[in-house]
Amino acid sequence: MTLPSTAPPASTTPAGDPTALLFPGQGSQRVGMGEHLMAAHAIARATMEEADEALGFPLTRLCLEGPEAELTRTELCQPAILAVSVATWRALGPATGIEPRWVAGHSLGEYTALVVAGALAFRDAVRLVRLRGRLMQSAVPDGVGTMAAVVGLDDARVAELCAAAAEDEIVSPANFNGAGQVVVAGHRGAVARVMAAAKAAGGRAIALAVSAPFHCELMAPVAAGLARALAEIELRAPAVPVVTNVDAAVSGDPARIRELLVAQVTAPVRWAESMQLLRSLGCRRVVEVGPGQVLAKIVQRMRLGMASATLEEVAEARA
Repeated sequence: MTLPSTAPPASTTPAGDPTALLFPGQGSQRVGMGEHLMAAHAIARATMEEADEALGFPLTRLCLEGPEAELTRTELCQPAILAVSVATWRALGPATGIEPRWVAGHSLGEYTALVVAGALAFRDAVRLVRLRGRLMQSAVPDGVGTMAAVVGLDDARVAELCAAAAEDEIVSPANFNGAGQVVVAGHRGAVARVMAAAKAAGGRAIALAVSAPFHCELMAPVAAGLARALAEIELRAPAVPVVTNVDAAVSGDPARIRELLVAQVTAPVRWAESMQLLRSLGCRRVVEVGPGQVLAKIVQRMRLGMASATLEEVAEARA
């Protein structure tokens, strides 16, 4: 079953309200996500069924029932978050009256943004991100790499600490999230050295429960397989401008977007710069679409003068 395009009509986009839609990445998953949405909206159920069919796997049951250990596996977590996010937009978006002027997604969420912008077919997207997750998981043996969040130090200082702590290993900033938070990724020992150095410099460091060190050079083996898969699917010019992770810029050319999706696996997510760009372009509100509200909260903490909310909150306010 193929559902209608999720993109707003191209003709309405330039005149749309100064709102950007934000789509979360890995880490926002939870067992039970999408349950109330599917109970209340046939389009949400149909979207999840479409994902099940595309994958040949009961993704919906995994989202609703778990187990959590399976849902957190990278190759299953990524299509699960994407599917629930698209289902949320299809179910709640029309009633809110939102005509987004921009879309952006954090890491995995960039694929969701491309679906909602009409650049990438939903079925292709869920298959792609399952492959992406599988490639990421297999790129580094279990226990070799990890990630940590460093809080309270500026971006440049964290980059300096990574350079000093690397020694003969790999460690680098993976997510520049804004509001004083930088996630680092690399070899386990090197990440531990960065954490110790960050604490000594007056910051805080929090180990993250992740299955692989994303967005660093340890993910280099992913690039070739992902590039081959992307070459085989249709990628159209988005109907809504997409702010991309790698360059924190508005991208509309399909060939360039393909390149950026491949580069994204080893490059840091420049989320803070992406949000600053949105503000400079005239964005006055960001609305997070999908499980959780981590991106909306980051924007609040950044104090950019943009209102932030989840799509559920906007829908409830209009009910």
